[in-house]
Amino acid sequence: METELIVMEQKRRVAELASLQFKDGSFRFRFQGSLMTDAFFIITCRALDMKTEEENIKLLVDSLKASQQKEGYWKAYQDEPNGHLSATIIAYTALLYSGYVNRTDENMKKAKSFIVKNGGISKAHFMIRWMLSVNGLYPWSKMIYVPMTFLLLPSFQPVNFFQFSAYARIHFIPMLLASNKKFTIKAKNKPNLSDLHIRNDEPSPDIEYLEDERSPFSFVWKEMKRIGKWPSYLHQLGYYYAEKYILDRLEEDGTLYSYASATFFMIYGLLSLGYRKDSPVIQKAMSGLSALIDKTGTHAHLENSTSTVWDTALISYSLQEAGCLPSDDFISKSVDYLLKKQHTKLGDWHVHNKGTSPGGWGFSDINTNNPDNDDTSAALRALTRSAANNKVIHEAWQRGTNFLLSMQNKDGGWGAFEKNTDWELLQHVPIENAKDAAVDPSTPDLTGRVLEYLGNFAGLTENHPHLKASVQWLLDNQEKNGSWYGRWGVCYIYGTWAAITGLRAAGFSEKHASIQKGVKWLKAIQRQDGGWGESCRSSEKRMFIALPFSTDSQTAWAIDALVAAGESKSEAVTRGLKFLLTANKDTLSSTYPTGIGLPGQFYIHYHSYSKIYPLLAISHYLQSLKNTNSV
Repeated sequence: METELIVMEQKRRVAELASLQFKDGSFRFRFQGSLMTDAFFIITCRALDMKTEEENIKLLVDSLKASQQKEGYWKAYQDEPNGHLSATIIAYTALLYSGYVNRTDENMKKAKSFIVKNGGISKAHFMIRWMLSVNGLYPWSKMIYVPMTFLLLPSFQPVNFFQFSAYARIHFIPMLLASNKKFTIKAKNKPNLSDLHIRNDEPSPDIEYLEDERSPFSFVWKEMKRIGKWPSYLHQLGYYYAEKYILDRLEEDGTLYSYASATFFMIYGLLSLGYRKDSPVIQKAMSGLSALIDKTGTHAHLENSTSTVWDTALISYSLQEAGCLPSDDFISKSVDYLLKKQHTKLGDWHVHNKGTSPGGWGFSDINTNNPDNDDTSAALRALTRSAANNKVIHEAWQRGTNFLLSMQNKDGGWGAFEKNTDWELLQHVPIENAKDAAVDPSTPDLTGRVLEYLGNFAGLTENHPHLKASVQWLLDNQEKNGSWYGRWGVCYIYGTWAAITGLRAAGFSEKHASIQKGVKWLKAIQRQDGGWGESCRSSEKRMFIALPFSTDSQTAWAIDALVAAGESKSEAVTRGLKFLLTANKDTLSSTYPTGIGLPGQFYIHYHSYSKIYPLLAISHYLQSLKNTNSV
């Protein structure tokens, strides 16, 4: 392929990205997740009688209507077979509650038919059933009871709440408040969903599972029942603890941990404690949620959080890889923005990582409580070149690097938010997505990306203890077919890209058997059009499932991994670059969700990814040609 064409494409993409920077130095793209947030907002506004949000309700109603399939159901991703029950239930409910749609409309009758045919509300995800229950739309029944005294157990106890991941804690605590009190909000004009309550007289399989002595979780269940018999005043202390836990983790905009999902649960949790609908904390939370509605584009969407720090860090780094200098105005402005977003206070991560100073970065622009290792390594990449000649930036860079190193798990890998919160037993909690959300274990994508930063940017060598441990973890967790599983991106392509680039940064030869197996696997799954495409279903089935089309971001990940593995002049890379440079591709190539929140439930279309990763892959390809020619 003509190098000149690729250089021209690189320049075009650099100019396009640079033109999209905001005055504060940030880059802001939509973080488009599940329709759940749109539906929750409509339902909550109606429950709280928020007359000031009518225009936003109309916008989100239009978004829900537009995403309904002709068969009547809604999907979590485009190639999902047969529709998504939980998404359909909550979208159907929100449209009815909005008052702008009638249950007699043909599309609504189709939606109802799909819901009934697939088992009704009782078969929905527990988060959806909880939301319906607090709104008086589904009876509280067969919910596993967790005593509030559980929250009081100190972190040194064998069983305690801090063994759950930060993501689980921040969602479960407000959910426990409302569910333990069987709280139902009083609201006008609620829709009647009784025709979706499919009778099920069978005993709860969850309770049977917990009571079974052979269950790996049975001893924890026995402990729950034991502390459930503690005196009532201790249970009341549990409620006080939960309330304080929530209020201490509010962000400036009123949201909880900057997550819309957790904020919705918090609103009902606080209402269950006696907060009034018009109390300042509830009203501020709703204001924060309203501010998360992105109205750009054809249809509005309530983002579960912004992705501003993540996008800004990745774009700044990608522009620098494309040859932009730290002295360039748009790079220095992005670095200034990132410096302001570095965390300065202790968060929950400190429970398992005592003695470490703050220094990480979070995902959203208002996140001050919950740094994560992925954002931290991304921000540090963007700062590295500027840190070389600037004392203030270097000090921030050093704090961030120290924080990142301190977050390494004892098994050698890195998780997302916390350290050593990977108690395998919690993966057996009998609720949906327990293995994905209850724990925060080391993953190949996080480990590979941190390793790539430490080797290529922080200057650590292959004999450094942190690198040796993480390398061994990656080698031990490679799939038999040569791929690696990615937890936060779709899915095996994402994990394999992170692992290969990480191992190469750690000093591994491109001829190493592990890297060669990964290369062979990537080449084997390349599509006829030259690109790569992987379905969100891969995360549900835990096996690679191909898409019937290629995506820009997954193609870029595959190319970048192959280039790192010394395959720049291979036919696979040439064909991949041709796909990236092809004009007028199917819009699905740039709009298919290639990020993961919760497998099976919450997938993410990062509007920035089709701009970031192709530029990165192209730049690394051009760098490799220069390095080859200079040898």
